[in-house]
Amino acid sequence: FHMKRGEKIAILGETGSGKSTLIQLIPRLYEPTKGYIFIDNQNIFTIDKKELRQAIGLVSQEAHLFTGTIRDNIQWGKENAADEEIVEAAKKANIHDFIMTLPNEYETEVGQRGVNLSGGQKQRLSLARALVRRPKILLLDDSTSALDANTEMSVLQAIRNLACTTFIVAQKISSVMEADQILLLKDGRLVATGTHEQLLRDNAFYQSIYHSQIKEEVLHYDE
Repeated sequence: FHMKRGEKIAILGETGSGKSTLIQLIPRLYEPTKGYIFIDNQNIFTIDKKELRQAIGLVSQEAHLFTGTIRDNIQWGKENAADEEIVEAAKKANIHDFIMTLPNEYETEVGQRGVNLSGGQKQRLSLARALVRRPKILLLDDSTSALDANTEMSVLQAIRNLACTTFIVAQKISSVMEADQILLLKDGRLVATGTHEQLLRDNAFYQSIYHSQIKEEVLHYDE
């Protein structure tokens, strides 16, 4: 597959279809056994690994926080980040307002692994950490799964306004409907690409996922 700079690319598929593996190939957390990956027409194996990873922000489904302050955890994404950059990243991740309700605001201590934060708060802090480095490529591995629908919508809207190329791994079609491209994976293979409208019109597998999710949402509402 190919994408243009600044596009928002969604990766959708069943559990075990290879979504996380695909995006982890980009920063070379995995090395491909065949084939090639190019960024700006340059084979990533000719790019220094440290330089490559400095241009990438990765947010996984399981947020990794460490003991220290909220400021420390965000600043880990960019060691020399100024206060203004930290606040800006927190706002884009929709976590700034919550931070300001804490007694010590950005100086609030985060317990080991963020034990005193909810899953959604940890995910948004991890996102702020990735955003503060202003990455050229942003990789989101199901990293809004713990957010409620309204918060997720706000975060995704902020991401859509970013200049960087973004990959969004998601379980819910509702999270990726506005992506420039959707990559549909099945059993470790790319089976279709297109916009939401194109896939909903032309791809039976995508149609089945869409209708099953819509049915689940209706049943949940009825309950």
